[in-house]
Amino acid sequence: MGGALPFPHRPVLVEEVLGLLLTAADGIYVDGTVGSGGHSEAIGKRIDEKGRLICLDRDAEAIRISSERLSTLGKTVIVTKARYSEIDDILEGLDVDRVHGILLDLGMSTFQLEHSGRGFSFSRDEHLDMRMDLDEELTAQHLINSLSGAELEKILRRYGEERRARRIAKAIEEEREKGPIRSSLQLANLIQSIAPPSHRSRGRHPATRSFQALRIAVNRELENLERFLEKAPSLILKGGRLVVLSYHSLEDRLVKRAMAGWETDCRCPPDLPVCRCGKEPLFRRLNKKGIKPSKEEIDDNPRARSATLRAAERI
Repeated sequence: MGGALPFPHRPVLVEEVLGLLLTAADGIYVDGTVGSGGHSEAIGKRIDEKGRLICLDRDAEAIRISSERLSTLGKTVIVTKARYSEIDDILEGLDVDRVHGILLDLGMSTFQLEHSGRGFSFSRDEHLDMRMDLDEELTAQHLINSLSGAELEKILRRYGEERRARRIAKAIEEEREKGPIRSSLQLANLIQSIAPPSHRSRGRHPATRSFQALRIAVNRELENLERFLEKAPSLILKGGRLVVLSYHSLEDRLVKRAMAGWETDCRCPPDLPVCRCGKEPLFRRLNKKGIKPSKEEIDDNPRARSATLRAAERI
């Protein structure tokens, strides 16, 4: 089907990703978050007939959409439903020891936001679900209606960095006494109703951070990223690359910290004049300061505005 996708999605920083990720036209590459297949399609067009592209996603609909989009690229592409944190098991099953590059785009796809009906967006009235993988049981509705106010506050503060977490949690407790909170619009309107007037007039919706927090909690996104970062060094060939696109500070902080740690990796006390632990650096960062989209790209694709690109090379 190629370019005639039912749910088009514009991938972010495509040329920058390709320039940092691809080191060999006949290499093996993994797109750990294939989504609608935008980055994978660009990668697939750059590798030759000897190259391989392995695409993963936990969302069955993303697998369906990307499989159709990437079908014209030929047999070099494998699309599999899996979390990127399971990458070691997937590669082992494919009899692949190490790869030339791994890409993670940690953002939400256009399909998930606008067409999935799972309540990721507060701009329409949808069931408050927020599961990326519908085989999982935990939903945002369950969290909202079953957790104590203190537990909700903790989630909003930790995963959404929401300053008004306590007030929002209290409002949720009071609202659900009247009946369950079932929809995304119901929750968004509740949060907006208690926001100060100055917050309501700004460009960002007052519920943005709360929705982010619930989505992260439901999908255990930070835990998956931490597990992946523990495994990544053993899965990339010397000279291979890891490229990560993150969209909020919690993810970016984990990636930045991991890459900085891989680059030094010495465990000796900082006051020791000579390294005695024998630990060797695993990676070198290709950009110590995250790469941001240009103004032109943000104007063309506003969802790119919060993206940060980091890359490191295995040594």
